[in-house]
Amino acid sequence: MSDVTVLVADLVKRFGTFTAVDHVSFDARRGEVLGFLGPNGAGKSTIIRILCGLLQPTAGRVEVAGLDVARDPEAVRARIGYMSQRFSLYDDLTAVENLRFFGGLYGVPAGELARRIAWATEMAGLTGRERELVRTLAGGWKQRLALGCAVLHRPPILFLDEPTSGVDPLSRRQFWELIHGMAADGVTVFVSTHYMDEAEYCNRLALIDRGRIVAAGTPAELKRGPLGGTLLLVECAPLDAALAALEHAPEVLEAAVFGDALHVMVPAVVDALDEIPRRLAASGVSCTRVAPIRPSLEDVFVHLVGDPS
Repeated sequence: MSDVTVLVADLVKRFGTFTAVDHVSFDARRGEVLGFLGPNGAGKSTIIRILCGLLQPTAGRVEVAGLDVARDPEAVRARIGYMSQRFSLYDDLTAVENLRFFGGLYGVPAGELARRIAWATEMAGLTGRERELVRTLAGGWKQRLALGCAVLHRPPILFLDEPTSGVDPLSRRQFWELIHGMAADGVTVFVSTHYMDEAEYCNRLALIDRGRIVAAGTPAELKRGPLGGTLLLVECAPLDAALAALEHAPEVLEAAVFGDALHVMVPAVVDALDEIPRRLAASGVSCTRVAPIRPSLEDVFVHLVGDPS
């Protein structure tokens, strides 16, 4: 029996003359966390909504849990969990009332509902606060509660569209612990995110830009991929003047601000180690360090897609 739970082949989605998804192909397997990484408008949410049976594809083959999404979207929706990037719970209901509502919506058997609600309440960290209105809860609790609502019916495939947007770092880490726990139980998890540290938590990543997958693989594979040169860390000040001095220098392929330094891609590291400090000094920029470094996932993203900000 195949472990493939999602199969996408040559997927296209057009809205009028605009192509939102442009011949995308990939698959996902049981127990895998697959991340979609890309700028706003890249097509991530459109792909997820098609996989969830919420949008019809224009062309291509899309199978989820062995079902053709275009032919039987209702059956697909019964076998998945979906958490949208917009908060989906009801603020004027309590936590337990939301859980009961979604349990009924997903058809959780009456004999199972109480146990599943108790599990979701504990997972969300809301034991003892089940009867508080959702609008009074902190963002991290709300997101974990929304996840509990999405998986009450034990779906084998889970779609999370930017699930931790606006959530504090500790709550994000706790949320990811829950995701990995579900994957360990065999659930296939799709996650779209803008956070580079979250992308590192995925088993595989698809980098999406303008409706196309521009790179795919494990985080380690993507960081080993060819960037067309050697990456240098350049510690200097002021950064804006340094960037202006290096952006169009002949010995520089790419330059971008990373925190309080520059990451600079060069074709020949030996020449650049001498030339970059000289060029910066000529522009009135103080340079304290130039050294080769290993590319991060953000470096790969910027190289392939552009500035994530």
